[in-house]
Amino acid sequence: MVRKPVLRVPLKPEGERTQPLDSLERARRSLRDIIDKRGTDRNEGVQVRPLDPDEAIGNDADSGFVIKKDKERVVEATFRERRGQAFTDRPTVWSGTLAELLSLPLDEISNRALFVAGLNAVLCALDLLPGTIHCKDADPSRCGSEVARFVNERFGTVRVGLIGLQPAILEALVERFGPDSVRVVDLNPDTVGESRSGVLVWDGEKDLARLVSQCDVGLATGSSVVNKTLDEILERFRQTGKPLILFGNTISGVAALLGLERLCPFGGQG
Repeated sequence: MVRKPVLRVPLKPEGERTQPLDSLERARRSLRDIIDKRGTDRNEGVQVRPLDPDEAIGNDADSGFVIKKDKERVVEATFRERRGQAFTDRPTVWSGTLAELLSLPLDEISNRALFVAGLNAVLCALDLLPGTIHCKDADPSRCGSEVARFVNERFGTVRVGLIGLQPAILEALVERFGPDSVRVVDLNPDTVGESRSGVLVWDGEKDLARLVSQCDVGLATGSSVVNKTLDEILERFRQTGKPLILFGNTISGVAALLGLERLCPFGGQG
């Protein structure tokens, strides 16, 4: 099931800027437009906190997920009692007004994570966005087979490039397409160079171009918008004309605002 709500807002006022903006900055400008048009009070509060692994993906989720290893975390924002989340390796606690959220500098990864979570929560509270909460328990493992099935049904028998190691998705892609038709890159030095599900994990910093050249379809983790790699990924696939689908709840709001395709079979409503 593809979740691709597109919010029809102007992203580039007449006469504004000639230099391309970071995707998250573009999304922030769109969010400001929505808030202004709706007359949303910028003095309303937003709270952000990291979740422990069981809160994030459930007690019964597979221990192989990186969240369960407590090396990366989910941060959750609350706005008007609605929730949005983001995946990050630099979680932080934050509390402030909507105006302060909209003014956060986005050069630091920790700020990008809390802003993305906040953006998702705000859009959820405005009833503009579904799927802002990570799935739990058995669903993260079930997600892989759903993603692989979707790719197969839409594109046929293809070579798939997975950007960001999600074990269940990788396993399901290999099962459906075969290890010779799957490539994967990751930024975690603990996994780069290892064989997972019969596929060698390449270096996400060095081997992205090689992955794009050797696949027909790309699947990229939505946390790329937090770690500042999204724009390079988008540009690589744009240059080759190959389809790219983002997955996960982290990028739900940015994907909606920028019209990017997102797949999140079991994402929950915040």
